[in-house]
Amino acid sequence: MKSSFHQALAAGILVATGAVAQAAAPAQVADTSKGKALVDAKGMTLYIFDRDAAGKSNCNGQCAQNWPPLMAAANATAPGDWSVITRDDGSKQWAYKGKPLYLWVKDTKPGEVTGDGVNNVWHVAKP
Repeated sequence: MKSSFHQALAAGILVATGAVAQAAAPAQVADTSKGKALVDAKGMTLYIFDRDAAGKSNCNGQCAQNWPPLMAAANATAPGDWSVITRDDGSKQWAYKGKPLYLWVKDTKPGEVTGDGVNNVWHVAKP
């Protein structure tokens, strides 16, 4: 049986090495010409789609080719305001405050926001 000192030491080592760290958010906040926006790990702007239901993507097929979903690993854990939704094809997608997130194929450089306002249903995802 371990002493309480050894248990505390082991717990401290786990915390110090990050073994007990919370899941990291799948996106960051960046400044764009449209103000602060959520961006992926490459700095590409993320968007939301007005026709999505809370926790459900309605962008599939050709739509998803133009607006690639921000994909999540099958076993992803979601911190805070983040969630993982299941798409129609069974794959996983990140959502922020219940809204599925997407990239826009016509954005070619980090920070571009050319998808904002497309068809009056696509908008920059705001933190």
